[in-house]
Amino acid sequence: MGRKHIIGVMGGGTASAGDLAAGYELGRRIADEGWVLLNGGRRAGIMDASAKGAADRGGLTVGILPDDNNAGVSEHIQIPVLTGMGSARNVINVLSSSVVVACAGGAGTLSEIALALKHAKTVITLNFDIGRAFDEYRKAGRLLAVESPEEVIERIRNVLDCA
Repeated sequence: MGRKHIIGVMGGGTASAGDLAAGYELGRRIADEGWVLLNGGRRAGIMDASAKGAADRGGLTVGILPDDNNAGVSEHIQIPVLTGMGSARNVINVLSSSVVVACAGGAGTLSEIALALKHAKTVITLNFDIGRAFDEYRKAGRLLAVESPEEVIERIRNVLDCA
């Protein structure tokens, strides 16, 4: 049995109902592919929704938490990794992921996008307009924008086939 692909799902602790539904569906589809879902591990927003989607389909979920305790961990995270590192844990999220999917979020999610691109990871944004700051990565094909969880899975398959 080979190593499983780890798909990082990044996104805000608060999100709209539509973004939460997309995060849940994304988690389901990641599990259906047999991939591991990795996220920030908290019981909030995209993190909780995507972990719930994956867990509901029997997928493996890993949460890289900023804290040194389990107080805010999502009940859908099977493997919580307590770092005590605050936002510095974003580097672990990115470096541990085969591909990074960025859902709607704020500064933390943007920092994960930047770190992923800096470390030559492919980033797929899902209904998340990040402006033009990373246009050079779009042109190089490392920053992809999609509008549905189905498209995310298709793009991830393409990236993993090329890796």
